[in-house]
Amino acid sequence: MSSTRTTAPIFTALAGIVLCAGSPIQAMGSNIMGTAQGFSVLAGTTVTNTGPTLVTGDIGVWPSDADIHLPPGITKGTVHIGNATAQRAHADALTAYNDLAGRATTRTLTGTDLGGMTLTPGVYTFSSAAFLNGRLTLDAQGDPNAQFVFQMVSTLITANDSSVVGINGADGSEVFWQVGDSATLGADTDFIGNIVANTNITLETGAEIIAGRALALTGAVMLNTNFIDSTFSSITIIPLPTGAGLAGLGLGLVALRRRR
Repeated sequence: MSSTRTTAPIFTALAGIVLCAGSPIQAMGSNIMGTAQGFSVLAGTTVTNTGPTLVTGDIGVWPSDADIHLPPGITKGTVHIGNATAQRAHADALTAYNDLAGRATTRTLTGTDLGGMTLTPGVYTFSSAAFLNGRLTLDAQGDPNAQFVFQMVSTLITANDSSVVGINGADGSEVFWQVGDSATLGADTDFIGNIVANTNITLETGAEIIAGRALALTGAVMLNTNFIDSTFSSITIIPLPTGAGLAGLGLGLVALRRRR
Protein backbone atom coordinates (compact mmCIF):
# COMPACT_ATOMS: atom_id res chain seq x y z
CA MET A 1 0.00 0.00 0.00
CA SER A 2 1.30 3.40 -0.88
CA SER A 3 2.20 5.60 2.07
CA THR A 4 1.24 8.76 0.18
CA ARG A 5 -2.10 10.30 1.09
CA THR A 6 -3.73 13.28 -0.50
CA THR A 7 -4.28 16.24 1.78
CA ALA A 8 -6.62 18.03 -0.60
CA PRO A 9 -10.26 18.02 0.46
CA ILE A 10 -12.60 15.57 -1.23
CA PHE A 11 -16.13 16.97 -1.33
CA THR A 12 -19.29 14.93 -1.26
CA ALA A 13 -22.88 15.31 -0.15
CA LEU A 14 -24.37 13.07 2.54
CA ALA A 15 -28.00 12.79 3.59
CA GLY A 16 -28.91 14.28 6.94
CA ILE A 17 -25.37 15.45 7.65
CA VAL A 18 -26.58 18.87 8.73
CA LEU A 19 -27.66 17.24 11.98
CA CYS A 20 -24.04 17.40 13.13
CA ALA A 21 -22.99 20.57 11.33
CA GLY A 22 -19.68 22.00 12.40
CA SER A 23 -18.51 18.88 14.27
CA PRO A 24 -15.06 17.47 13.43
CA ILE A 25 -14.09 13.83 13.61
CA GLN A 26 -10.34 13.26 13.60
CA ALA A 27 -8.56 9.98 13.01
CA MET A 28 -4.94 10.41 13.95
CA GLY A 29 -4.39 6.82 15.03
CA SER A 30 -3.93 5.13 18.38
CA ASN A 31 -1.00 3.25 19.90
CA ILE A 32 -3.46 0.73 21.30
CA MET A 33 -3.84 -1.01 17.94
CA GLY A 34 -0.15 -1.60 17.24
CA THR A 35 0.44 -2.93 13.75
CA ALA A 36 -3.27 -3.72 13.41
CA GLN A 37 -3.69 0.02 12.87
CA GLY A 38 -2.59 -0.48 9.26
CA PHE A 39 -5.49 -2.88 8.63
CA SER A 40 -9.03 -1.87 7.79
CA VAL A 41 -10.20 -5.50 7.90
CA LEU A 42 -8.65 -8.46 9.73
CA ALA A 43 -10.22 -11.87 10.28
CA GLY A 44 -9.33 -15.14 11.94
CA THR A 45 -10.86 -17.41 9.29
CA THR A 46 -11.90 -15.59 6.11
CA VAL A 47 -13.17 -12.37 4.57
CA THR A 48 -16.16 -12.56 2.24
CA ASN A 49 -17.88 -9.85 0.25
CA THR A 50 -20.90 -9.18 -1.94
CA GLY A 51 -21.15 -6.04 -4.09
CA PRO A 52 -18.84 -3.06 -4.77
CA THR A 53 -17.27 -2.72 -1.33
CA LEU A 54 -14.37 -0.26 -0.94
CA VAL A 55 -11.69 -0.81 1.72
CA THR A 56 -8.85 1.71 1.96
CA GLY A 57 -6.43 -0.07 4.31
CA ASP A 58 -4.88 -3.52 4.39
CA ILE A 59 -6.95 -6.70 4.58
CA GLY A 60 -5.66 -9.81 6.33
CA VAL A 61 -6.45 -13.28 7.62
CA TRP A 62 -4.62 -15.19 10.36
CA PRO A 63 -4.21 -17.93 11.58
CA SER A 64 -6.18 -19.25 8.61
CA ASP A 65 -4.61 -19.16 5.17
CA ALA A 66 -8.01 -19.24 3.44
CA ASP A 67 -8.47 -17.04 0.42
CA ILE A 68 -10.05 -13.60 0.80
CA HIS A 69 -13.16 -13.29 -1.38
CA LEU A 70 -13.30 -9.55 -1.98
CA PRO A 71 -14.20 -9.05 -5.68
CA PRO A 72 -16.19 -7.26 -6.95
CA GLY A 73 -15.06 -5.16 -3.99
CA ILE A 74 -11.63 -3.53 -4.02
CA THR A 75 -8.98 -2.46 -1.55
CA LYS A 76 -6.43 0.33 -1.82
CA GLY A 77 -4.26 -1.55 0.64
CA THR A 78 -2.40 -4.86 0.61
CA VAL A 79 -3.90 -8.30 1.11
CA HIS A 80 -2.13 -10.49 3.70
CA ILE A 81 -3.17 -14.15 3.87
CA GLY A 82 -1.64 -16.25 6.62
CA ASN A 83 1.69 -14.42 6.49
CA ALA A 84 3.93 -12.87 9.14
CA THR A 85 2.39 -9.42 8.71
CA ALA A 86 -1.11 -10.74 9.32
CA GLN A 87 0.15 -12.80 12.27
CA ARG A 88 1.69 -9.78 13.96
CA ALA A 89 -1.39 -7.64 13.33
CA HIS A 90 -3.59 -10.39 14.79
CA ALA A 91 -1.38 -10.58 17.89
CA ASP A 92 -1.60 -6.80 18.31
CA ALA A 93 -5.38 -6.87 17.83
CA LEU A 94 -5.64 -9.55 20.53
CA THR A 95 -3.50 -7.43 22.86
CA ALA A 96 -5.78 -4.46 22.20
CA TYR A 97 -8.87 -6.61 22.84
CA ASN A 98 -7.54 -7.74 26.23
CA ASP A 99 -6.48 -4.19 27.12
CA LEU A 100 -9.93 -2.83 26.33
CA ALA A 101 -11.74 -5.66 28.11
CA GLY A 102 -9.73 -5.05 31.27
CA ARG A 103 -10.47 -1.35 31.64
CA ALA A 104 -12.40 -0.13 34.65
CA THR A 105 -16.02 0.78 33.97
CA THR A 106 -17.15 4.39 33.98
CA ARG A 107 -20.82 3.54 33.56
CA THR A 108 -22.84 0.37 33.09
CA LEU A 109 -25.37 0.55 30.26
CA THR A 110 -26.73 -3.01 30.29
CA GLY A 111 -30.23 -3.04 28.81
CA THR A 112 -29.94 0.54 27.52
CA ASP A 113 -30.35 1.30 23.83
CA LEU A 114 -27.54 3.59 22.71
CA GLY A 115 -29.83 5.30 20.24
CA GLY A 116 -30.58 8.90 21.18
CA MET A 117 -27.80 9.10 23.76
CA THR A 118 -24.96 11.64 24.00
CA LEU A 119 -21.92 10.27 25.84
CA THR A 120 -18.71 11.90 27.07
CA PRO A 121 -15.31 10.12 27.19
CA GLY A 122 -15.27 7.00 29.32
CA VAL A 123 -15.63 3.22 29.49
CA TYR A 124 -19.18 1.95 28.95
CA THR A 125 -20.01 -1.64 29.84
CA PHE A 126 -22.76 -4.06 28.82
CA SER A 127 -22.98 -7.32 30.76
CA SER A 128 -24.68 -8.90 27.75
CA ALA A 129 -25.49 -7.42 24.33
CA ALA A 130 -25.31 -3.80 23.20
CA PHE A 131 -27.92 -2.36 20.84
CA LEU A 132 -27.98 0.82 18.79
CA ASN A 133 -31.27 1.89 17.24
CA GLY A 134 -30.93 5.47 16.03
CA ARG A 135 -28.15 7.96 16.56
CA LEU A 136 -25.39 7.88 19.20
CA THR A 137 -23.41 11.09 19.71
CA LEU A 138 -19.91 11.03 21.22
CA ASP A 139 -18.92 14.37 22.74
CA ALA A 140 -15.17 14.79 23.31
CA GLN A 141 -15.77 18.16 25.04
CA GLY A 142 -12.79 19.66 23.25
CA ASP A 143 -10.29 17.07 24.54
CA PRO A 144 -8.09 15.90 21.60
CA ASN A 145 -7.06 12.80 23.60
CA ALA A 146 -10.56 11.74 24.56
CA GLN A 147 -11.24 8.00 24.37
CA PHE A 148 -14.54 6.16 24.21
CA VAL A 149 -14.48 2.45 25.06
CA PHE A 150 -17.51 0.17 24.79
CA GLN A 151 -17.27 -3.27 26.40
CA MET A 152 -19.89 -5.92 25.74
CA VAL A 153 -19.87 -9.50 26.95
CA SER A 154 -21.83 -10.85 24.00
CA THR A 155 -22.90 -9.01 20.83
CA LEU A 156 -23.07 -5.58 19.23
CA ILE A 157 -26.09 -5.04 16.98
CA THR A 158 -27.15 -1.87 15.18
CA ALA A 159 -30.52 -1.37 13.55
CA ASN A 160 -30.78 -0.30 9.94
CA ASP A 161 -30.00 3.40 9.33
CA SER A 162 -28.37 3.86 12.73
CA SER A 163 -25.35 6.11 13.21
CA VAL A 164 -22.49 7.01 15.53
CA VAL A 165 -21.22 10.59 15.22
CA GLY A 166 -18.54 12.59 17.02
CA ILE A 167 -18.69 16.20 18.14
CA ASN A 168 -16.36 18.71 19.81
CA GLY A 169 -13.15 17.11 18.61
CA ALA A 170 -14.09 13.44 18.91
CA ASP A 171 -11.40 11.31 17.25
CA GLY A 172 -12.89 8.28 15.52
CA SER A 173 -9.68 6.30 15.89
CA GLU A 174 -10.01 6.68 19.68
CA VAL A 175 -13.40 4.98 19.74
CA PHE A 176 -13.24 1.26 20.57
CA TRP A 177 -15.88 -1.46 20.52
CA GLN A 178 -14.68 -4.57 22.38
CA VAL A 179 -17.17 -7.30 21.53
CA GLY A 180 -17.14 -10.60 23.43
CA ASP A 181 -18.88 -12.50 20.64
CA SER A 182 -19.96 -11.04 17.27
CA ALA A 183 -20.87 -7.64 15.83
CA THR A 184 -23.50 -6.87 13.21
CA LEU A 185 -23.97 -3.43 11.65
CA GLY A 186 -27.42 -3.12 10.10
CA ALA A 187 -28.00 -1.88 6.57
CA ASP A 188 -26.95 1.73 5.92
CA THR A 189 -25.44 2.16 9.39
CA ASP A 190 -22.91 5.03 9.55
CA PHE A 191 -20.34 4.05 12.16
CA ILE A 192 -17.09 5.38 13.60
CA GLY A 193 -14.46 3.56 15.62
CA ASN A 194 -12.59 0.29 15.88
CA ILE A 195 -14.58 -2.91 16.25
CA VAL A 196 -12.49 -5.67 17.85
CA ALA A 197 -14.71 -8.74 18.09
CA ASN A 198 -13.86 -12.16 19.44
CA THR A 199 -15.81 -14.00 16.74
CA ASN A 200 -17.48 -12.59 13.61
CA ILE A 201 -18.19 -9.14 12.19
CA THR A 202 -21.00 -8.65 9.67
CA LEU A 203 -21.64 -5.42 7.77
CA GLU A 204 -25.00 -5.53 6.08
CA THR A 205 -25.76 -3.72 2.81
CA GLY A 206 -24.52 -0.14 2.73
CA ALA A 207 -23.04 -0.04 6.24
CA GLU A 208 -19.97 2.20 6.57
CA ILE A 209 -17.10 2.44 9.07
CA ILE A 210 -15.23 5.75 9.04
CA ALA A 211 -12.01 6.31 11.01
CA GLY A 212 -12.11 2.74 12.22
CA ARG A 213 -11.60 -0.93 11.55
CA ALA A 214 -13.31 -4.33 11.52
CA LEU A 215 -11.08 -6.83 13.36
CA ALA A 216 -12.47 -10.33 14.03
CA LEU A 217 -10.09 -12.44 16.10
CA THR A 218 -11.38 -16.01 15.62
CA GLY A 219 -14.10 -15.75 12.98
CA ALA A 220 -14.96 -14.11 9.68
CA VAL A 221 -15.59 -10.59 8.43
CA MET A 222 -18.58 -10.57 6.08
CA LEU A 223 -19.10 -7.55 3.83
CA ASN A 224 -21.85 -6.42 1.49
CA THR A 225 -21.48 -3.18 -0.49
CA ASN A 226 -19.67 -1.36 2.31
CA PHE A 227 -17.14 1.42 2.80
CA ILE A 228 -14.41 1.00 5.42
CA ASP A 229 -11.85 3.77 5.71
CA SER A 230 -9.29 3.95 8.50
CA THR A 231 -7.26 6.70 6.82
CA PHE A 232 -9.33 9.82 7.49
CA SER A 233 -7.63 12.54 9.51
CA SER A 234 -10.72 14.71 9.67
CA ILE A 235 -14.29 15.09 8.55
CA THR A 236 -15.51 18.68 8.59
CA ILE A 237 -19.21 19.24 8.14
CA ILE A 238 -20.10 22.30 6.04
CA PRO A 239 -23.85 23.07 6.07
CA LEU A 240 -25.22 24.30 2.78
CA PRO A 241 -26.60 27.86 2.79
CA THR A 242 -30.31 28.38 3.19
CA GLY A 243 -32.07 28.02 -0.10
CA ALA A 244 -29.34 25.90 -1.70
CA GLY A 245 -30.70 23.20 -3.94
CA LEU A 246 -29.52 20.25 -1.85
CA ALA A 247 -30.41 21.90 1.47
CA GLY A 248 -34.07 21.32 0.84
CA LEU A 249 -33.29 17.61 0.77
CA GLY A 250 -31.52 17.77 4.12
CA LEU A 251 -28.06 17.46 2.62
CA GLY A 252 -24.77 19.00 3.70
CA LEU A 253 -21.30 19.32 2.22
CA VAL A 254 -18.49 17.36 3.78
CA ALA A 255 -14.77 18.03 3.39
CA LEU A 256 -12.84 14.82 3.89
CA ARG A 257 -9.11 14.92 4.58
CA ARG A 258 -6.77 11.98 4.75
CA ARG A 259 -3.45 11.62 6.52
CA ARG A 260 -0.23 11.82 4.55
